[in-house]
Amino acid sequence: MNYLATTALILSFGIPGYAQHISANMRLSGTAAASAVDLGTGAPVSEYTLAGKGALGKFTLRVVSSGTTSPQQSTTCSGPNKLYFPILTGAAVFRFHDESLLNAAVTGGSDCIDLSAGHAQCIRIFQITGGTGRFKDASSNNLALTMVVTPVVPANPVFFFVTGEITGTVFKVAADNQSQDAAQ
Repeated sequence: MNYLATTALILSFGIPGYAQHISANMRLSGTAAASAVDLGTGAPVSEYTLAGKGALGKFTLRVVSSGTTSPQQSTTCSGPNKLYFPILTGAAVFRFHDESLLNAAVTGGSDCIDLSAGHAQCIRIFQITGGTGRFKDASSNNLALTMVVTPVVPANPVFFFVTGEITGTVFKVAADNQSQDAAQ
């Protein structure tokens, strides 16, 4: 009976050194611009340099992604002066305060550019493909990066400032006693 109670506590709360799942609600900000990275799609590549903090601790994030070359029809991004570009591919690397890395593939998303409002709503969907340190065995298929992207100089939209959040769950994260302290 004690074995069952101990097992239930470990599964419910996790203990240091054991893998756990963490709701990855994180706020971030940074910049974006066109990238020289070639993802092999023949389409332009966007690059985001971001930093933030949340349930997994303080982090930096670099994302490169590419979508379609021309606007597409959309039910979620429609109306006058709106352009919709589905995102097809990309990659991302999170670097955390403890120097652990979390690797991700961009598996989808979209850019909804609102020319009248002067900004875009951009979404990137990540599939976690492991990492280093406490993320060595990490996985997830449901991390979503949602951003508002605004040109720094509206008359010359080549460099942008970004605010946003990441939501979803990361599985098989090794316990890190410092991550809660760093997130505060």
